[in-house]
Amino acid sequence: MHHRFIRGVAAALLLVAGAVSAQDFSAQRLSDEIRIISADDFQGRYPGTEGEKKTLDWLQAQYEAMGMEPGGPDGQWLQIIDLKRLTPKGLPTLTWSGATSQGRALIAGTDFTLRAMNDAAAGEVANAPVVFAGYGIHAPERGWDDYGDLDVTGAVVLVVAGEPDGELFNGPYATNYQSAAYKADEAERRGAVAVLTIIDGDAGASAWRRETGGATRTRTLTPGSAELTLSGAVNRDAAAEMGVDLATLKPRLQTGDFRAFLLDVRITAAAEETVEILRTHNLLARITGSERPNEVIIYSAHWDHVGVNENTAGDDKIFNGAWDNASGTIGVVEMARQLKAAPTPKRSIVFAHMAAEEMGLLGAYAYVADPVYPLETTVADINIDMLPLSGPTKDVPIFGKGQNSLEDDLQALAEKEGRYVSDDGQPEQNFYYRSDHFPFARAGVPALMPWHGVDWVEGGREAGLAAWKAKFGADYHRPSDEWSADWDLRSAVENLTLLYRLGLELANGDGWPTWKPTSEFGQVRDRSAAARQ
Repeated sequence: MHHRFIRGVAAALLLVAGAVSAQDFSAQRLSDEIRIISADDFQGRYPGTEGEKKTLDWLQAQYEAMGMEPGGPDGQWLQIIDLKRLTPKGLPTLTWSGATSQGRALIAGTDFTLRAMNDAAAGEVANAPVVFAGYGIHAPERGWDDYGDLDVTGAVVLVVAGEPDGELFNGPYATNYQSAAYKADEAERRGAVAVLTIIDGDAGASAWRRETGGATRTRTLTPGSAELTLSGAVNRDAAAEMGVDLATLKPRLQTGDFRAFLLDVRITAAAEETVEILRTHNLLARITGSERPNEVIIYSAHWDHVGVNENTAGDDKIFNGAWDNASGTIGVVEMARQLKAAPTPKRSIVFAHMAAEEMGLLGAYAYVADPVYPLETTVADINIDMLPLSGPTKDVPIFGKGQNSLEDDLQALAEKEGRYVSDDGQPEQNFYYRSDHFPFARAGVPALMPWHGVDWVEGGREAGLAAWKAKFGADYHRPSDEWSADWDLRSAVENLTLLYRLGLELANGDGWPTWKPTSEFGQVRDRSAAARQ
């Protein structure tokens, strides 16, 4: 470990605010509790295992000892989540036919992939019209509309992966529009029955091999995802047969002038899946607001990690997940402890421990699909994932800088401490889409995810960034992610204190955080504006 990760948690800063919002986050308590839930007997906290039960029992005991209210459905602590694990049953089929050509049956794995990723675990389309929709993006805040006025009801929609290059779509930082999930949502919203992504390569290309390599694996259905009949991919040659010449069309796709068009072909296709159910749980605790209890601020963190892998190299088979995310889990517990000791806020505050984040943010997606508290009157989500392990920092990086007004509120608080809010500085990581704040953002709820500062007060950015990269590279999703008495949690205390003050401001105010004009999530939030009048 880099020498700047100063030995011992005893040197932690104990920050105290004014009388109304006094708090006393203890680095020693953080360390002690992280040690408990990342111990070997918690078996890496994998969903559906004894490790889950031990984790949730421990969390519930903490909240009961605080005198906290259960925050789950029907006055319970737990929100049950039944995840569907889908595995292909036999080979899918896909045949295209044209008005002026006979067409052909495409070959699964060579020409196409296809899954029935839906609640029925089966899907079939017969003689469906086919539309090419470019990137499949409708972004009114950017003046971009690939669909135009074309009606795609009942159609199979072909799209290309990714999004246009350039600053209009955030330059090096990806937007939500690049994701397959967004493209599926938009197509479903317009009435399409299936989406096929065109992979720009032939059957021997590495991109196509990656696509086919994952096509037959067991996948978990994301709760609340687009309920399409079928989804999958075709390679460049198969798309060309159906009338999409990517080499010719790609320059147009970058201009904003492209509009979707109907192809002179029809598709008949089918796929089926076998189903297994994995039951897991979110755990929620609550402080009920004194004046507007139906308006809710959520602090979230995922409790799970990746469990035990007997096939991993070496003697240690347990992925303890002390940093990821026992640290964030304890951060939320300690946030609750401090806020419970404060005067009762006007709005309610919920402490949400999400399941199955490591499987694809599935606990958070399940909550958003079936929220305990209406999303339209959820003020904000403040997510904590992997507390920083360093001495004090000048910077407070966040995922998705430029998205919403929560960062401005955080900046105002940080400035009082001589600190500043920055972006995460690593666009290649796509961090914004990799933790439990994102399902809330995707549903329109303003969300904030702070990250590790690297601009150290002692040593500056060069030393801080090098130390973070070394720590992340050595321990992220490895058995070596274990608790250590050497952890320096002073920066964690700093950040938790800022997030405490931010939460109290929101909980005792009457304003509603907003998405910025260039954010893709503003249009989603706007659909429920009447509920916040």
